[in-house]
Amino acid sequence: MIHDFTSATKACLEFLRQQFGFDLWMVTRTEGDDWIVLAVEDRHYGVKAGSVFRWSDSFCSRMVKGLGPRVAPRVDEVPAYVEAPIGQALPIGAYVGVPLMRKDGSLFGTLCAIDPSPQSGQIRQDQQLIELMADMLSSLLHAELAMADVTRRAERAESEALHDTLTSLYNRRGWERLLEQEEGRCRRYGHRACVISIDLDELKIVNDTSGHAAGDALLRKTAGVMLDTLRANDIAARIGGDEFSVLGVECDLAAAETLVQRLRQNLAAADIRCSIGWAPRNPEKGLSAACLEADRKMYAEKKGKQGAGRPE
Repeated sequence: MIHDFTSATKACLEFLRQQFGFDLWMVTRTEGDDWIVLAVEDRHYGVKAGSVFRWSDSFCSRMVKGLGPRVAPRVDEVPAYVEAPIGQALPIGAYVGVPLMRKDGSLFGTLCAIDPSPQSGQIRQDQQLIELMADMLSSLLHAELAMADVTRRAERAESEALHDTLTSLYNRRGWERLLEQEEGRCRRYGHRACVISIDLDELKIVNDTSGHAAGDALLRKTAGVMLDTLRANDIAARIGGDEFSVLGVECDLAAAETLVQRLRQNLAAADIRCSIGWAPRNPEKGLSAACLEADRKMYAEKKGKQGAGRPE
């Protein structure tokens, strides 16, 4: 039964492989120079959903620029494809590729296929059918991406049990639930994301010297700076005594670097001393791995300060 983008994509790829053959059919997402496989029907190339390739190496990157046709029964007759690095690395005799577009007209990804053997030129007669299926997937994608924003807001409006009473940020339970829900969207649509770990350097000192009321005030102050710095869709949580986490939603590498820099600057300007680590989501490993990597980098920074004589 077809009821969403994921099931429609699976049905589309199964139909196209039965109709036209080809050893590999894919629906992909392009993000910067990452070419992310969202769904695949593969006979022997060894490509899996979540695999990431270089967009600039692909036939599709040349196709969307108009350097090669959408249907190429014989790849060796198209110079732009012959020169493409992916064609030199893999046996590709025939190619089909159609763009998938966002509602604003920008490129989301592609519906594409390759086969190691050249194919009959008759497949050119079916280009319109393949383009129609790509248009249908694009339309369904538009609706789901819009609904994803509505769903995301509803998820965050759930019960107070998901919030830390002191800072009003999400607590560990809320963090883990929202992280799992966002991971599902990342897998489904190829969204980029990053995780940022923040640990206060001086909460224990403040508690010991000025009392827990001052420590609580420091925690609330930190949460306020974070909320003022983050973008509307980002998630902020207090997951431990002096530990905070941030999920940068639909956040590519450049946006993540900017976000981390702004957090560092704004926390320092508020005289909040902390250690920060961050990591982008790897499409093949997911957000849980990004959390571990962000924590590792944060603790490494904290250890470096301790070795230099900075307070814990």
